[in-house]
Amino acid sequence: MDAFIALGWPAWLTLGLVMLSFVLFLATRIAPDVVTSGALTVLLVSGVLTPAEALAGFANPGMLTVAVLYMVVSGLKETGAVSWIGQALLGQPKGEASARLRLMLPAATLSAFLNNTAVVAIFIPAVREWARRHRLALSRLLIPLSFASIVGGICTLIGTSTNLVVNGLYTEQLGAPGFGLFELAWIGVPLVIATLIFIMLSARWLLPMRTATAERFEDVRHYTAEMLVSADSPLAGKSIEAAGLRQLPGLFLVEIERDGQLIPAVSPQVLLVAGDRLVFAGILDSVVDLHQIRGLVPATDQIYKLGGPRQERCFVEAVLSNKCPLVGMSVRKGRFRGYYNAVILALSRNGGHVRRKIGDIVLQAGDTLLLETRSDFVLQQRNSKDFLVVSQFGDEHPLRHERAPIALAIVAAMIALVAFEVLSMLEAALLAAGAMILTRCTPDRVARRAPDWQVLIVIATAFGIGAALEKTGVAPWLAGSLIGLSEGLPWITLGILFLITALLTAMATNNVAAVLMFPVAIDSAQLMAVSPLPFLVTLMVGASASFATPIGYQTNLMVFNVGGYRFSDFLRIGIPLTLLVGALTVGLVPLIWPF
Repeated sequence: MDAFIALGWPAWLTLGLVMLSFVLFLATRIAPDVVTSGALTVLLVSGVLTPAEALAGFANPGMLTVAVLYMVVSGLKETGAVSWIGQALLGQPKGEASARLRLMLPAATLSAFLNNTAVVAIFIPAVREWARRHRLALSRLLIPLSFASIVGGICTLIGTSTNLVVNGLYTEQLGAPGFGLFELAWIGVPLVIATLIFIMLSARWLLPMRTATAERFEDVRHYTAEMLVSADSPLAGKSIEAAGLRQLPGLFLVEIERDGQLIPAVSPQVLLVAGDRLVFAGILDSVVDLHQIRGLVPATDQIYKLGGPRQERCFVEAVLSNKCPLVGMSVRKGRFRGYYNAVILALSRNGGHVRRKIGDIVLQAGDTLLLETRSDFVLQQRNSKDFLVVSQFGDEHPLRHERAPIALAIVAAMIALVAFEVLSMLEAALLAAGAMILTRCTPDRVARRAPDWQVLIVIATAFGIGAALEKTGVAPWLAGSLIGLSEGLPWITLGILFLITALLTAMATNNVAAVLMFPVAIDSAQLMAVSPLPFLVTLMVGASASFATPIGYQTNLMVFNVGGYRFSDFLRIGIPLTLLVGALTVGLVPLIWPF
């Protein structure tokens, strides 16, 4: 303690701000980027940090790589590549345990090559629909999804932003070549196996049975929609059930029109044929989901007459007023597309569906339409007398499934360039992001919106706070205290480093914990005159092993409300899993990366 008092007021201020930040993370709803930005501002204006030191994090290669990878992933999302892969891998579960394993294996695998936050974001809607189809409890699936993505991200350098951030600090401050793309798999793969086994064995007792807010299908509007099995559809030749069209949530297949003949009361064993016209009835969310299924296209050819590529359009819900000049006319005779430059994809009347082809339906005042149109339609029509209500349906828009192979090839090329050390991770990611835009896998407007700026600001500002810990002497003092607790034994020091990092991650976020504990890890290795590698790997795992609380890792927060969870649900299964991961990490890391 005497040594710390001698450090002076900058050290007191820095440590006080760090402690205050963690209290604000834990006890308030103030956004993490606001907290870390405020702390960094105080350090800057008080003179503890120079402007160059405070803002250095915004130029860190690790932080920039994370930002660019968001743009790369947007190409996979816009083409439907990852969601198609995920749904193909989930398949038909034989029971709850089978469903968990089917979910965790692809989630962990994809998280090794894509940012795990993006993987969970893509999987959540697929899992929600999958659980409804097979009558599975969502709360018994989403925590395993989040945990599998977390440990899967540990396996490679690009799997989680934590690995990129720590590696960026390592190469920048120590001038080291950094970790290889797959080097962390030596610890990541054993942790994935241990985590999957733990969840499979303990799920019966530790996973909660919660009821999330469910839609009541009988109380919502039902739309009529028509879809066509495209000529090159992968669904052709499959039965209705095998194609996944039998148990769509809130949606049912009314009839099939084939070569002018109607097939009513469609059996699940009926085989689909290219050119089949499928008539569906159901809720709005599920009707929109139909347009994201690879191999199904809108039955109307009017969508191809709209200006601009489909990917730049949006879905709009509109209610016709009695002033609309097309009321009393059929959709086809009224030439709706030519009049409004919008195409009717689905229609609801008095809360129910209309048993006629959309083109033959005579429009009435009060009809609710789902439209595919340009993005400025809402601005132009919201004050029009033709419509009572006009609103865009979220940020949903048609996907470009035909470009999914291109997007997958770009990501594979990026990984290969890094794996064979042809380019750095940042260089390969920049090329991949540019390729996604140039090949129109993702529009430039979507790519610009893709980065999660809150996450990036937290990372960049945390770099400055970490620099203050090192500059003021707080980090060396903490490292000395850590070594004192472990009596100078590297193995015990690793264990304490893991526990402290995991605790900080549980209270704040993974990137904040990693950046703030980085100087402590490096100083601990230097004071004991041993290699820093085992300390850095333990730091990466400890910062990522955020299982005990929903606030410590973004994927936990993403599933928290969707699954209807309580805070205690994460504590019950997360604490023993964290201890298991910690024990394996401390036991294996020094064997793989010797002191």
